[in-house]
Amino acid sequence: MTKIALITGISGQDGSYLTELLLAKGYAVHGIVRRSSNFNTQRIDHIYHDPHETGPALTLHFGDMADGTGFRRILELVRPDEIYHLAAQSHVRISFDMPEYTADVGALGTLRLLEAVRDHMTQSGRSVRVYIAGSSEMFGAAPPPQNESTVFHPRSPYAVAKVAAHYFAINYRESYGHFICNGILFNHESPRRGETFVTRKITRAVGRIRAGSQKRLALGNLDAKRDWGFAGDYVTAMWLMLQQDQPDDYVVAMGEMHSVRDFLDMAFSEAGLHWQDHVDLDPRYLRPAEVDALQGDSSKARAQLGWMPRVSFPELVKMMVQHDINLAEREMASRNFAGA
Repeated sequence: MTKIALITGISGQDGSYLTELLLAKGYAVHGIVRRSSNFNTQRIDHIYHDPHETGPALTLHFGDMADGTGFRRILELVRPDEIYHLAAQSHVRISFDMPEYTADVGALGTLRLLEAVRDHMTQSGRSVRVYIAGSSEMFGAAPPPQNESTVFHPRSPYAVAKVAAHYFAINYRESYGHFICNGILFNHESPRRGETFVTRKITRAVGRIRAGSQKRLALGNLDAKRDWGFAGDYVTAMWLMLQQDQPDDYVVAMGEMHSVRDFLDMAFSEAGLHWQDHVDLDPRYLRPAEVDALQGDSSKARAQLGWMPRVSFPELVKMMVQHDINLAEREMASRNFAGA
């Protein structure tokens, strides 16, 4: 029988890579996207095909984690074997400006999902495995390295919402015996990362500065240290968690720290540039409560899941810079053609 997977947040970076992985493994994949007057599925457009033409390799449904009734309808329609819950307001800095929405979608949205799954399994007699996306931001001010036993010390509304979702998942697992896994993923990036996140903001600027369409880049805290890996590697860990005999919680990380300054240095050097000639510091990008250092200890995931990252940090930076150099060159060529 073909396995059916349901992905919330499918149009995000992780959702697109996870969809590719699951389709390659023979899954039927369903995804939830938010309704918008603009198309917001760019990351999965290369996967999606009009079902009227080629058949539904990937099926999309309109929904929102603030709408529990809508999610229940989708759940009953799809009847998934596995659910990957990735949807959230995921920008840490913006969570300070939108704390209520961040908490509603990130924390209560997870609770709505878990309760809907509980009802579905009770009424249908089916078993559904659930992955809940956590974040290294949950550790916040806890000293590195951080693992599954490290006490959380969240420093943003986003992180607080993720901690609540984490404990909701554990509560449902312990109370009802559900197969629910929390994946505490440290920073993971790619050419599909949103352009407001610092790594992609940097590599987009590198490409545009090299192409001559941008001169300056404004950033906040250059001394913040993070454990950066490749998103395409990290979605494999999500899948592996739901293939185990017993549910558990896992940290997924490279195990090494680099500062934003390090990322700048490597990214600009890849393009033959010096970041000091182009970067301005802007206090508007500082968080009210900073997270200074995150470094994950993923020993458990490597030992129990057999997970190993394939892309190194330097390879990740090079991949993103080369992608965004090519993208900036295409933008310039299109602009020049339009003005000809």
